[in-house]
Amino acid sequence: MVEYGVIGVLVLMSIIALWASIERLLFYHYIKLVLYSNKTELEIDLSKNLTLIATIGSNAPYVGLLGTVFGIILTFVQLGQSGIVDTSSIMTGLALALQATAGGLLVAIPSIVFYNLLMRKSEVLVAQWEILQEKEGKQ
Repeated sequence: MVEYGVIGVLVLMSIIALWASIERLLFYHYIKLVLYSNKTELEIDLSKNLTLIATIGSNAPYVGLLGTVFGIILTFVQLGQSGIVDTSSIMTGLALALQATAGGLLVAIPSIVFYNLLMRKSEVLVAQWEILQEKEGKQ
């Protein structure tokens, strides 16, 4: 039951990270730099949802690890209550527990990749805005 809760949280985190990444990609694609007269306003708009993506990417492994720890605890409790040392049930319990860690990594790795790509695109857009401002200043 605990594993399903952890996997559910990880699925929710992955959906949120995917939504935020797609939203940012679309925003960056359709942004009109000429509409911004202030660099700070531009940076604020460009950085929306990036913290959310980074937070999910950095915390998903911990959520997975928490699920693994709970799974191992439950395996040992069941083993202690039964009093029978059955290696197949121990290995099955540990394998199921490790699925949570794998799930956490499956959420974290793409989230961090998207975060880094979006941060770079944000930096490029700010640089393009600065070039645009320099050109307008020379005219």
